[in-house]
Order: sequence, then structure tokens, then C-alpha cells
Amino acid sequence: MSYCSAIENMAEEKKAIHKPYHDHQYGFPIHDDNELFCRLVLEINQAGLSWETILKKEATFRKAYHNFDAKKVAAYADADVARLLADAGIIRNRLKVNAAIENAKTILTLQKEYGSFAKWLEHHHPKTKDEWVKLFKKTFRFTGGEIVNEFLMSIGILPGAHSADCVIYKKVMKSRPMWNLS
Repeated sequence: MSYCSAIENMAEEKKAIHKPYHDHQYGFPIHDDNELFCRLVLEINQAGLSWETILKKEATFRKAYHNFDAKKVAAYADADVARLLADAGIIRNRLKVNAAIENAKTILTLQKEYGSFAKWLEHHHPKTKDEWVKLFKKTFRFTGGEIVNEFLMSIGILPGAHSADCVIYKKVMKSRPMWNLS
């Protein structure tokens, strides 16, 4: 059995952190809007940091952001921003915190118009990476090329999450009919 070289070449202590995400989440489609919102917030917070930092803080992020309930996060006020900026268990960056709140509001708008965030993604598929980046920059806050690429790879819309010889690759490919990808 072979895995992506990044996983195979990691030290055991790092592998213990990364492998569960690699094997059970990375590249698999997400249909739940709050989980899509979660992944978007985590990818935004990863900017400038390691993914390992985000994985170590994921549980604290979930708690701090009400399990990524977009309706709750969209209603956050100044007291919530202050609470988040004081929480050492997450990334305390005002731009990223504000982006999470504004992006939650955007998701609520997309839900009204398309029925769900997932359906909005489906409506726009297929697009090239560059087209996706342009759309995300127009629609969401704090979404540059790398964030959009990683977000879309992580939820199975764009290819590249796993190498073709990785044992997880076949599982991901079987789980992707939502996006009609080959």
C-alpha cells in the first residue's frame, strides 16, 4: 500500500496528526453547508501558517465558531469578535475573524438564492482554477488563489488532493459523483 509521498515521508509524530485528515477528509466531497463553511474558514486561517497548526487547533476552532454554524457566525457582533481575538486556541487575526463572519453572511445569501452553498458550488462547476479564484474573490473575503485552490481540492472539486498511486485516491474518486469529475 502506498500513500501520497508527503504522508509517507513524514516523521511518525507528524504523521499521527496529518494521516487521519489525509485518509478521511482531504479530497472527499462535502455536502453539508456548515462543514463547507468550516473547511473554508480553516483554509483561510491556514494562510501564512502550516496545515499542521490548523489541524492541531481544529477542535478549538469548532468550539469557538459554534461548530461552524453559518447562521450563528453570521450573527456575531463586536463581543464575539473580541472573544475570538482573545482565544489562544484559534488564529487570532482580525482580518481572518472578520472574513469568517462576512463569509458566513455570504453563505446565508447563497443559500437563499441557490438552496445551499453546496448547490452554489455545483451550479458553477466546472470551472478552471483561475475562474474559481475570480469567482471566489468576487463572492467571499480573504480568498486568494492558494486558499481557493486548497479549499476546492480539499472538498473534491479540483483534482490534486492525492497522487494517483495513493491508496486513498481510489476512495476519493468513488466518492466524487456529486461534482461529476473524472
